[in-house]
Amino acid sequence: MPRVKGGVHALKRRKKILKRAKGFRFGRGTKEAAAHDALMHAGAYSFAHRRDKKSDRRKLWQVKINAGSRAEGISYSRLIDALKKKNVGLDRKILAELAEFYPATFKKVLAHVQ
Repeated sequence: MPRVKGGVHALKRRKKILKRAKGFRFGRGTKEAAAHDALMHAGAYSFAHRRDKKSDRRKLWQVKINAGSRAEGISYSRLIDALKKKNVGLDRKILAELAEFYPATFKKVLAHVQ
């Protein structure tokens, strides 16, 4: 069986890894082994943090809704309970946007609920 040298493919693999690690600090952007290790960790972090991002957004929405509703004299938990009882189909993302950018509309929602 003839000898197969891996030069072309090895170079492609090396270039691909170093291109993805471009901009990494210290040796991780220039050294192949360190770049490969850093990319493996980066992939694991990005996978986990895509989940965390959803939680972070929801917390932010809750803070915005609470701030808007407290200004009108009702707490966040009472507002959410009243929305559920009245079958208002607005989710937290929309309520937070209303509270931040459209306070007049948010007041109308609160008036409907109370």
